[in-house]
Amino acid sequence: MHSAATSALSGTTDVYLIVGHPVAQVQAPALFNAVFARAGLNAVMVPVQIAPGQVLEFVKAAFLAPNIRGLCATIPHKTVLAEWVDDCSPMGRIAGAVNAVRRHADGRLEGALFDGQGLRAALDYFGMAYASRRVLVLGAGGAAAAIATELACAMPGAAAHVSLFDPVPGKAEAVASRIARHTPAQVLAASSNDPAGFDLVINASPLGLQPDDALPCDVLRMEPHAAVMDIVMKHQPSPWVRAARARGLLAQPGFEMLIQQTVPYLEFFGQHTAAELVRTDATFLREQIYPSTLRSEIRGREPHLLIPALL
Repeated sequence: MHSAATSALSGTTDVYLIVGHPVAQVQAPALFNAVFARAGLNAVMVPVQIAPGQVLEFVKAAFLAPNIRGLCATIPHKTVLAEWVDDCSPMGRIAGAVNAVRRHADGRLEGALFDGQGLRAALDYFGMAYASRRVLVLGAGGAAAAIATELACAMPGAAAHVSLFDPVPGKAEAVASRIARHTPAQVLAASSNDPAGFDLVINASPLGLQPDDALPCDVLRMEPHAAVMDIVMKHQPSPWVRAARARGLLAQPGFEMLIQQTVPYLEFFGQHTAAELVRTDATFLREQIYPSTLRSEIRGREPHLLIPALL
């Protein structure tokens, strides 16, 4: 899609960055630039690939530029940024991750976390129950921690039990222990990726970024009523989503998670008019990032199923 936002770049353009390693998979620039164009804003989002050991130096330098208006973060930078920013949202502190950073007038950098909020809104959008249910989160990185925190701490409507599994020794245990201190829900590290006994299974691991990756877990072990959410947005519908659907399970890729968190992102960055535009009707964003194989699943205008203004 041709974007008026990117075709009219000038010395007065507001610039937003998304940092990651890699960034080939990121969909946020397509969404934000479509919003900026539709809202008539002189703004652009640009992806930046930066190695983990250099991200803090880069972000610090980037925010010296006054026309850098905000920054988003993806794999693997969410946790290190949470430890480094001057201020952090409550959910970001609990999860130990942030995926958005803004600069205040006094130069202080504030981080916030919207992954979990977007995921929970996507679950609501698709009618996937999580309140008082048993949830398995596959992965223990920044996105997984955000999702587990949101579902365990949601008030009202928290999950009864959240388990995290990650093959890296101790990683899931550390995340679960940190979250468990802030919620009455049971939050534990799972000993395996076995989905048996869970009502909702969420892939928040890197599995699926490459077409030959192993499946996040065995679909045949899932409960007959289980729901599946795969937040990886490459190669969708993924083999895991297709296998779950073949079993008759409700299974969705993660496009809606990103669309749903676009509203609080824009609010956080002070783009309130643009946030209201998306809140009113996000169909144009679904048309922007849903692949051709899933275009028939795009719904019409349903503003009541979008995240309300929270900031």
